[in-house]
Amino acid sequence: MRKLNSAMERFAIRHPGFGVPNLMLYIVIGNAAAFFLLRMTGGQAIQFLYFDWALVLRGQIWRLLTFIFVPQSLDPFSLILSLYFTWFIGSMLEREWGTPKFNLYYLSGVVLTIVTGIVSHYAFHYGILTGTYYVGMSMFLAFAALYPDARLMLFYVIPIKAKWLALADIALFAVDVIAALLRGSWLSALLPVVALLNFLVFFWCEIVDQIDRQRGYSRHRNSHQTIQFKSAVRKQRKKEAQQGYRHKCAVCGRTDTDYPDLEFRYCSRCAGYHCFCQDHIFSHEHFKE
Repeated sequence: MRKLNSAMERFAIRHPGFGVPNLMLYIVIGNAAAFFLLRMTGGQAIQFLYFDWALVLRGQIWRLLTFIFVPQSLDPFSLILSLYFTWFIGSMLEREWGTPKFNLYYLSGVVLTIVTGIVSHYAFHYGILTGTYYVGMSMFLAFAALYPDARLMLFYVIPIKAKWLALADIALFAVDVIAALLRGSWLSALLPVVALLNFLVFFWCEIVDQIDRQRGYSRHRNSHQTIQFKSAVRKQRKKEAQQGYRHKCAVCGRTDTDYPDLEFRYCSRCAGYHCFCQDHIFSHEHFKE
């Protein structure tokens, strides 16, 4: 997986002219046009946009592309919000990654979806695709991975961080897969899986590195040295609480509690750990072994 991720990165770097700038703008416009066509001519009118491998083999090759323009909602208000969200997420990803890598991410999601439809056609005798809902969801997962603390509006009124919405989306993916398996819809079960696979291909290195950092942090927190240090700090604080002071001059006996404005230092030339006030730090007799 790491090699595939590196290959994607190298391709994007070596081909700066690859892809369509502002791709999501064209996707949104295509969805809006398909919606108006649907409302004006009825539901049957946009069936020629669906992906159907059997019809593709008969020469209707436009279906390899047009299915991405099929709107996912028939409600105008919901569609407007959905298309705006799609454009916003896509624009942010393109700005962060650059046009080549973003186009590659979206294109690989579409290709994996098409391959899933072809496999489903031969394996289950059903491979009709009506839109790229899960490709869009994988785009949001990418956005949440890049901007985990970005605040979005849940139900358009409740602010919530992107990382929590991403976790909810992953849970929703799992629910969709289980529900599809229970009703015997293998194509519907595979589509969320391939969308997550596309996400993992591009974020595998970051995920593995994050896991390694968390493991390293956990090992550090639970290491013998760290535990001993924490124990020593607790003992020192307990001792300070019992004594009532933190620093005490080894010559005159004044403490930082009795004289809060007095400066205290430790002598590096004395044997052991001895504290002196500012009046005796340079004039005391050094402690020896």
